[in-house]
Amino acid sequence: MLSVKQELLAALAGELEKLSPGTAGRAAFESPKVAAHGDFACTAAMQLAKPLKLNPRALGEQLKAALEATPAFARWVDAIEIAGPGFLNIRLKPAAKQEVVREVLAAGERFGYQPDNGQRVLVEFVSANPTGPLHVGHGRQAALGDAICNLFSTQGWKVHREFYYNDAGVQIDTLTKSTQLRAKGFKPGDDCWPTGSDNPLAKNFYNGDYIADIAEAFKAKATVKADDREFTANGDVDDYDNIRQFAVAYLRNEQDKDLQAFNLQFDEYYLESSLYTSGRVEATVNKLIANGKTYEQDGALWLKSTDYGDDKDRVMRKQDGTFTYFVPDVAYHIAKWERGFTKVVNIQGTDHHGTIARVRAGLQAADVGIPQGYPDYVLHTMVRVVKGGEEVKISKRAGSYVTLRDLIEWTSKDAVRFFLLSRKPDTEYTFDVDLAVAQNNDNPVYYVQYAHARICSVLRAWAEAGGSDVASLKDVDLSALEGPQAQALMLQLAKYPEMLTAAAEGEAPHDVTFYLRDLAASYHSYYDAERILVDDEAVKKARLALVAATAQVLHNGLKVLGVDAPARM
Repeated sequence: MLSVKQELLAALAGELEKLSPGTAGRAAFESPKVAAHGDFACTAAMQLAKPLKLNPRALGEQLKAALEATPAFARWVDAIEIAGPGFLNIRLKPAAKQEVVREVLAAGERFGYQPDNGQRVLVEFVSANPTGPLHVGHGRQAALGDAICNLFSTQGWKVHREFYYNDAGVQIDTLTKSTQLRAKGFKPGDDCWPTGSDNPLAKNFYNGDYIADIAEAFKAKATVKADDREFTANGDVDDYDNIRQFAVAYLRNEQDKDLQAFNLQFDEYYLESSLYTSGRVEATVNKLIANGKTYEQDGALWLKSTDYGDDKDRVMRKQDGTFTYFVPDVAYHIAKWERGFTKVVNIQGTDHHGTIARVRAGLQAADVGIPQGYPDYVLHTMVRVVKGGEEVKISKRAGSYVTLRDLIEWTSKDAVRFFLLSRKPDTEYTFDVDLAVAQNNDNPVYYVQYAHARICSVLRAWAEAGGSDVASLKDVDLSALEGPQAQALMLQLAKYPEMLTAAAEGEAPHDVTFYLRDLAASYHSYYDAERILVDDEAVKKARLALVAATAQVLHNGLKVLGVDAPARM
């Protein structure tokens, strides 16, 4: 049906060009708001009526007659109806809708994919501090990042997945001090444990049981191996630097396990510390100073960020000589640009909203050729977790929050991914653990996966009864697919490629979850309306081809989300 739609659009473009030269680019179809009105809607007559000084309905009649005379409309369109002030409602012949079944079966896993566009995109996501287990907010970000990467891949982009490790700064010192106290036998609540407003580190000290685990492993002189490092503790509780290196490596290893449980891999782990050791931070600051974009005041170095739309100038270097956190971010993004990534997407929590203006201001002030609006940002809210009707706020493992691994252990990797992608990123979301494990139609991931498994069951029954395989269905006669439920299902299949394109352009994987639920609903309606394994061989094979195509699109869409498509449930 994709080829059918392209033929019809080409015919429409040709007739629009005849009516008004230069308007071929306006050729477009919309989906009617009411399904009963037709399969496509066209508003071109209403758009052109005013510049042509014609009555829109009369122009619609003229366009209708012209389209009906074209070979493409004669072949694929059953009727064109005029509605209202000039809408064209287009009804396709069953054969036009049936074409999508052939297209899906021919393309298989590549259905909906666009050709290689020769462009690269870097998507940075998760980027958690190596100071504790990944929490459910990181889980939402991981699901978003991976699905957005997959969406870009379907549209021909070469995708680079990157995790930025904040392995420098105050939080690492806090981790080290927390671990050192534990290693010396102290615990939260002891007199020596920082507490109270008089100690600026007190509120940030890490109190979870995982700190005790790190301390015990350190004293045991354990060796830990993470994605990019391996480190052996010396067991000396007074060796601050050794504790620091071991604690970071230990938590890197723990986070690797979290990501593995989520079936997530990165192409690169970029260390914040490397920006300092390589001299990138210093070079960036010097460039901003040389460009006249900074000034000294109150013993601090300031960036003139208001020159670039920020609401106030920002401190770059504090009185104590340390840099504020957005400075290495600017250096990092200059590095991304220099590595050839002209498109970059950062996926972060909404608490990072304030950094957008200052990072972009720093990039413009650096004057290295980076365009305005670089990089793109996708911001997401945090996640509430409800279990047994009550909100769960803490984890024994983490001490102050629910971890991603907790959520996966309570439910499944598939449920966590699908649920966390089922809303727009910037909307609040409550993860209902009980719903995520329910095996009923109220559970959206179960509903979609069950549709796929249901089709696989039908295909197995056919094969066991002496039938062939799906490959044999690619060229069967599809003329028997004329029922309303079959046609509705085929129209739903045909929406998949354009949905993918729109979801990628909008960086909106929730569109995929909505589509899959609609497709599953269309399949369940079809299954309830028409028996598939009938005695009539021609009808049976046509229906098998339709459901096999449906299973393929369900599989493809779930794969974009990083969710399995089970053959049995």
